[in-house]
Amino acid sequence: MLARRVLLALGTVTTLAPAAFAQAWPAKPIRLIVPFPPGQATDILARLLADQLGKALGQQVVVENRPGAGGSIGADAAAKAPPDGYTLVMVTISTHGIAPAIYPRLPYDVQKDFAPIANIALTPQVLMASLKSGIASVPDLIAKARAGADFNYGSSGNGSASHLAVEMLKSAAGLKLTHVPFKGNADALMALQAGDIQLMSDAIPGAMGPIKAGRVKALGIADQRRSPFLPDLATIAEQGVQGVVAVGWIGLSAPARTPEPILDRVSAAVMKMLSEPDVLKKLEDLAFVPAKESRQQFEAYIALENIKWQKIVRDAGVKIE
Repeated sequence: MLARRVLLALGTVTTLAPAAFAQAWPAKPIRLIVPFPPGQATDILARLLADQLGKALGQQVVVENRPGAGGSIGADAAAKAPPDGYTLVMVTISTHGIAPAIYPRLPYDVQKDFAPIANIALTPQVLMASLKSGIASVPDLIAKARAGADFNYGSSGNGSASHLAVEMLKSAAGLKLTHVPFKGNADALMALQAGDIQLMSDAIPGAMGPIKAGRVKALGIADQRRSPFLPDLATIAEQGVQGVVAVGWIGLSAPARTPEPILDRVSAAVMKMLSEPDVLKKLEDLAFVPAKESRQQFEAYIALENIKWQKIVRDAGVKIE
């Protein structure tokens, strides 16, 4: 009888432990890993998030940049961190959408090693042309390419979102275009403005400056809807080519097995943050579209992104060892 009472008591303690732990959490600063260098879009959003989460949770949230290997170094560090709620990580289309499709020896499993918390911001790709190319629209590009024009397109590197967005267009429209990879989007944009390449795709935050300044020609948005930042620019689908949807995203995750009450609390704080007018204004200034996807929605979204990019990478024959 005594043994039974002890077991029942232990069972009660075990059942209550996660909730009790979540109530006591956080008792110290929280680390927010950013798998990219300071100053990039993900880092800027992370610092805004850290400030807001710190206020909501009553503890400092410290940003830790862990760049390298397309974000996989930082993501792997987060995957292997203790699941105690004191490590969070910014995850993106690069680390959790495309990387599983292009890296055969990725050190982490997107589905098993992370607990998605919230999708925060979306950054659709926009297709651009050099002013020297004479390309006026997506139909014009298709007509000239099919007539034998030899067009080069730049990207921030093999397997990047800017690379695969154009590969989607090539496949959907049956085009032959030559890929010229650069070390980063900034270098590719400079080459596009100089006329050294004829085409390029980039996320709207990076493309806005050259487009607004008239240094490049915006051809179309790679999304199902127009961008609020370029409302007069038609989508690629509106111009007759279906299926070209390349939308970058930035979200928040934790190591797998982080207690559910903690995940729920952080998710609720993020959702509240994304309803604050001052935060929305800052996102608008950065040309980010708020995603505001809950834990369950974000988890389903990542799973669909994995399937999508696996097919695109396979069809394009992209391989990175």
